[in-house]
Amino acid sequence: MTERRFGINGFTLKWIAMICMLIDHMGAVLFPQYIQMRMVGRLAFPIYCFLLVEGAVHTGNMRKYESRLFLFALLSEIPFDLAFYAQLNIRHQNVFFTLFLGLIVVEQYQKNRQKLSSFLIFAAAMVFAEVLNTDYGAAGIIFILLFYILYQYRIGKQAGFAAVNFLLYGWSVQVYAGLAAVPMLLYNGKKGPSMKYFFYIFYPAHLLILYFAGNYFR
Repeated sequence: MTERRFGINGFTLKWIAMICMLIDHMGAVLFPQYIQMRMVGRLAFPIYCFLLVEGAVHTGNMRKYESRLFLFALLSEIPFDLAFYAQLNIRHQNVFFTLFLGLIVVEQYQKNRQKLSSFLIFAAAMVFAEVLNTDYGAAGIIFILLFYILYQYRIGKQAGFAAVNFLLYGWSVQVYAGLAAVPMLLYNGKKGPSMKYFFYIFYPAHLLILYFAGNYFR
């Protein structure tokens, strides 16, 4: 993606996604009566998918990137279960698993998007996401691949994302995810300051805090 002089960088986008995610999870765990918090939270996942593709395009070590996502998927699973179910629950997996599967799909399409194997891995990733019941499931894999295939089309990929989001979810609360196109359109192609591991660690850490807060207020 061509860098632009004005706009927001990847660092700022991460903060927007992280804050929206925090508001969403606070709404789910502590304040379920406030649907507005879940609406705000819908913006987080598409931005994370967008940034995942940015990382995949620019990384110098895809294996290390994939390993990092898988490691944090494992580390986040117990905090995820505790925050949302107050117990271990193997029937629903955290969003890092979705991002990990999506990254595998992107890697395959980077090698050769015309091969049948690329489509088969895409299909397999969607099946795995649904069987494991990862956050956003097969839809998450679709969003990630869409951002990659339309990578060079700044406006086109956001219009495509908003359209696919509506086709998949209709007028449910998830329709508000389409608003994430606004900050993504403002992305200037620059990485910005690096706080990589902070953003990774924040996910399991905030879930644990919400779990303890939920127990305190119950």
